[in-house]
Amino acid sequence: MDRYWKGVLPEPSVRTVGDMACVLAYPDGTSTSQNPETPLYYMYRDLAMNEIDRELLSRQHIRYDITVIPPAVLGGEYVKTKGHYHPENPAGIGYPELYQVLSGVARFLLQRKDLSDVVAVAAYAGEFVLIPPGYGHVSINSGEEVLVMANLVSTQFESEYAVYERMRGGAFYAVEGEDGFVFVQNPRYSSDLLIRNISAQDAPELGIRHGEKIYDLVSGSADLSFLNEPENSVGLHL
Repeated sequence: MDRYWKGVLPEPSVRTVGDMACVLAYPDGTSTSQNPETPLYYMYRDLAMNEIDRELLSRQHIRYDITVIPPAVLGGEYVKTKGHYHPENPAGIGYPELYQVLSGVARFLLQRKDLSDVVAVAAYAGEFVLIPPGYGHVSINSGEEVLVMANLVSTQFESEYAVYERMRGGAFYAVEGEDGFVFVQNPRYSSDLLIRNISAQDAPELGIRHGEKIYDLVSGSADLSFLNEPENSVGLHL
């Protein structure tokens, strides 16, 4: 972690096989299914390099996190985060979230609750992915390297996991194919769904440009109000 974080690092929250069993495509097919304590990924939450940065983040009601996802395949499915939605803010707009891939390759699977749009976003080191209002999301490590991601998100809400738990994951699973990973639809979603595949896009109108460091946005030079008040911002789209 020294490569990605020079400050104090707290103990991470850990998602284990047991924690993730309810969202896996094939929970009984993984070689680690007999050991529910096997760690799958690590979340370092609420980081700040110094007290000045912590005050800046606190004043804006924003949190900076780092997530580390080692490569793994569980019963044919590539390791992923649990998946969640964000609730609506007081103006009735869902809270967005901003990610940057620090190392490895990420596949973000985004979906609206009404399934009117399902999007797979490929993102590489240095690239940003903005989760727009109204989209649930799962982060997948479909590669052979450790995936390290950082994110900025509002502290004004709790994530909602119930839909993903009830449906045993997102609308699609990333599974092993002949030439790497492929997306297959989760059969618990009733309709035949289409998935849009896009590349990561920056958002210069929000001060977000690929290659710049996400933590530099914490310094106060960037306007991060869109994370709490997306109704006042443009560029929050896919």
